[in-house]
Amino acid sequence: MTIPANITRWIIRIIWILFGIAIIVLFGAGIQFKKRQLCSDINIEIRGAEKHMFIDEVDIKELVNAKGNVIGRPIYTLSLRNMEAAVEQNNWVKNAEMYLDNNRVLQIHIEERQPIARIFETTGNSYYIDTALVILPLSNKLTARVPVFTGVNPQLPKKDTTMLAQIAAMASYIGADSFFTAQIAQININDQKQFELVPTIGDHLVIFGDTTDIKARFFKLKNFYTQNWFEAGFDKYEKLDLQYRNQIVATKKGTAKMIADSAAAQALIAINPQVIPAVADSLTIHDKKIKSLPIPNNKKTIKPLTNGVKPKTTKKHTL
Repeated sequence: MTIPANITRWIIRIIWILFGIAIIVLFGAGIQFKKRQLCSDINIEIRGAEKHMFIDEVDIKELVNAKGNVIGRPIYTLSLRNMEAAVEQNNWVKNAEMYLDNNRVLQIHIEERQPIARIFETTGNSYYIDTALVILPLSNKLTARVPVFTGVNPQLPKKDTTMLAQIAAMASYIGADSFFTAQIAQININDQKQFELVPTIGDHLVIFGDTTDIKARFFKLKNFYTQNWFEAGFDKYEKLDLQYRNQIVATKKGTAKMIADSAAAQALIAINPQVIPAVADSLTIHDKKIKSLPIPNNKKTIKPLTNGVKPKTTKKHTL
């Protein structure tokens, strides 16, 4: 007996449909079986921790097990997305990814935030920032060896993101240069929002300004150090100003105090001319004693105590 062709086609279709249903049922059963299996272990990998380790495996396990031990729990009860979100609530976790492998081991991959600068506010409060300008709290585990910035306004994180970005740029450059990492002890931010570098070696202050031409300014500073340190020593200058293009303005030690003393003396004389002899006998400009001057009467104009000599305040080094 010959089966009609159309019936044969229907039989074949029904067989394929039943086969597909069987596969779906078996696949679903396999999934249910796997979900009902228990989590056997936890494996944690923390990346981005080449220099610092502000969060470790113990911390991650505490966050993961906050609602009960994961090991030994049925896999279907584990909400990996919620667990990732809970771990990322930690300030030091930049990103968290979790999955279960074929051995029912919970694999956890953590990307840790890396501090690049430590900030000291004028109020005494202190914290770290990372490359994304995220504020990071201090850690009880260790202290990061990163550039230190002082004199920071407490409103900086909220109102001056431009300055915060400049701090990050300055810290990143110093942190990437082994010479300046060792030489720069701290960076102060003055009232004019300029960076002032305090060196480890040498009793001087480096007026850096803002981060405009940061590479060029650091280059000429390193060039100045290598060319002048061995010739003039570490303590010849009290201030180096990098804000001028293609040059460093170096102020010799004692010059600034001399100018300040001269200005103070002239101000005092203008108020009370009778003090001229006493002040003039003790005032020194360019290693020359100013002789006692007669007390002028009130009708004469008081001339500046310069003895006709203009003090040399700076020495320019063209690079």
